[in-house]
Amino acid sequence: MGRLALGLIVNPVAGMGGSVGLKGTDTAAILSEARKRGAVPQAGARAAVVLNALAASRPELELLAAPGDMGEGIARDAGLRPIVVGAPADGETSAADTRAAAEAMAAAGARLIVFAGGDGTARDMASVLGDRVPVIGVPAGVKMHSAVYATSPRAAADLALRALAQEIDARPREVMDIDEEAFRAGAVSARLYGYLPVPYAPDLTQSVKAGGVSSDREALMGIAAEIAGRMEAERLYVLGPGTTTRAVTESLGLPKTLLGVDLVRDGAAIGADATEEGILRALEESRPGAIVVTPIGGQGHFLGRGNQQIGARVVRAVGLERLLVAATPEKIASLREGTLHVDTGDPELDRALSGWRRVITGRGNETVCRVAA
Repeated sequence: MGRLALGLIVNPVAGMGGSVGLKGTDTAAILSEARKRGAVPQAGARAAVVLNALAASRPELELLAAPGDMGEGIARDAGLRPIVVGAPADGETSAADTRAAAEAMAAAGARLIVFAGGDGTARDMASVLGDRVPVIGVPAGVKMHSAVYATSPRAAADLALRALAQEIDARPREVMDIDEEAFRAGAVSARLYGYLPVPYAPDLTQSVKAGGVSSDREALMGIAAEIAGRMEAERLYVLGPGTTTRAVTESLGLPKTLLGVDLVRDGAAIGADATEEGILRALEESRPGAIVVTPIGGQGHFLGRGNQQIGARVVRAVGLERLLVAATPEKIASLREGTLHVDTGDPELDRALSGWRRVITGRGNETVCRVAA
C-alpha cells in the first residue's frame, strides 16, 4: 500500500517498578522510589524490538516520532529518519507529554500509532485519540489489564508489519486500569476507561485480563496440596503473585503478599514482597531453588506480566526444570485456545520456554499447555 505515516510514542519510565517490587510507576513518588531501588528504564528497549524489525523490512517507512527518549532516539538508533512531532518534555516525561504527543500524531496525519507503555499510558492515549487513529501497544508496563497490547514486543512488530502490508481492519479494544493505591494495598479492582481501535489479529494481541478465574476453591486447595507435597527440604521456593500461589502459603500456614513475590524455605517464610535482587541474593544462600507461578487469567502470561521480579536472571539461576506453573481448570479455560505466554525480555530464554509445558491443575492432576513467546 506504499508509504504509511506511522507514529511512535514511548513512555520511557513505564515498567520501571516491576523488578524492584513496586506495582507500577504511575506517580512521581513511585518513580522516585523505583530509581532509589536501582530500577532502570525498560520501555525503550522493548520499543526498539519493533523499530529494528520495521527498519529491516520497511526502510522507506514514513515515521513520525515523539521527541527524545519518547521515540526519536530509538528510531534513529534503528537507522530510521523520523519526522519529529511535538515539543520535547520539560524534564521528566509525564502523562501530559504522552497525551500531547498523541494529539500531535493525530494532527500530523498518522494512520497508525505504535506506543510503548502500560495501562496508564493506554489511558492517556485513549483520552486523546478516542477512535480517531488505530494503535498498537507494545507491552512495557508492570500491570497489563488492557486488551490494546500485543502479546510481546516481537508480536507488536509482526502486527505493525502486517498492518503496513494491508488495509487495517481495526476493532475497538478495552482500555483497563486499576486504582494504584488500592493495588499496592492488595486489592485489585480494574475498571473500563474506554476503547482504542487496534488492528485485528487475535493471534498477536492479548485479551483483557479476566478477574475471578481462580474462584474454584476445591481446585485451589488441590493445587496447594500438590505443590506443598513436592516441596523439598532446604530448597528455596520463589512464589509469584496471585490467589493460586496464595493458596499454597495458606496450606503451609504462612502469609502471602497477594501482588508480590514471596520466599519460602523449609515451611517458613524467609522473604515477603521480594525484589529481583533480593531473590538472587536468597538463591545464593540456598540450594538450587524452585519457582511457582500462575498465568494471568484471560491472557495466559506466567512470566513477564505483574511478576517482573522473577526476571530472566532469576529463571536462569533456578533452571527451567524447576519452574512450576499452576492454574485451575477454570483459569485455563479462560485462555484463548488454552495457550500460555512468556515475555521475559530475554528472547533466548523465551524461545527455550516456548513449546509445551505441564501445568499443575489439582492434587495429582496435570495438563499440558502450549507456551508461546
